Amino acid sequence: MRNGFTRTTTGRPPRRVPSVKTLAWTALAGTLLLTHALHLDGPSRPTAAQAGPSAARTGVRAGPDGPAPLPLPAADPTRVRIPAIGVDAPLTPLGLDGTGALRPPPATSPTVAGWYADGTTPGAPGTAVVAGHVDTPMGPAVFHRLGTVSRGTEIAVDREDGRTALFTVDKVEVHPKDGFPDDQVYGSSGRPELRLITCGGDWSESTGYEANTVVYATLTGTR
Repeated sequence: MRNGFTRTTTGRPPRRVPSVKTLAWTALAGTLLLTHALHLDGPSRPTAAQAGPSAARTGVRAGPDGPAPLPLPAADPTRVRIPAIGVDAPLTPLGLDGTGALRPPPATSPTVAGWYADGTTPGAPGTAVVAGHVDTPMGPAVFHRLGTVSRGTEIAVDREDGRTALFTVDKVEVHPKDGFPDDQVYGSSGRPELRLITCGGDWSESTGYEANTVVYATLTGTR
């Protein structure tokens, strides 16, 4: 698995791709404290019907009227909303630790998601990354139901400039930690795209979650 970051078009290329071990996180640090009973219930998972060609990769315009909206200038995001699964969460900036891995949102704030602050801002050209816990020692967290979103689901990201970037889900996939497709997840098509990432797959008492759930979405509107 390649650990180098793919350059973006923001002028602020990240140093390395947030390794999937990091995006499954120090989930170990927090989620290993969870009871086994919680993981028997497990996070919500995508179905086979939710996987499909990514509009961003095939050149298909996701907007109902054809042309995709113009990209937005860079502006920090403040909130992510996914009404279909009841997510309405503040966003906190995430940086890298000394090894170049993405720091997770604080486990003490399970309702908060984070965005990679040295990468693309949501709505700007490139691939923006938003990460959130699936659960913490306190129970289910902000992205516990992320695996249930369907193609066509709308994701809204509010920004500091007063604009809202509207994304449409292209597909939802689960990628194993030992075979995470960095280029596919973090690579940029030059268009405004969004990736939502959380832990997923099966749970192991010794290693934590064995995979990551990834939502792929493309900008289809602004307001």
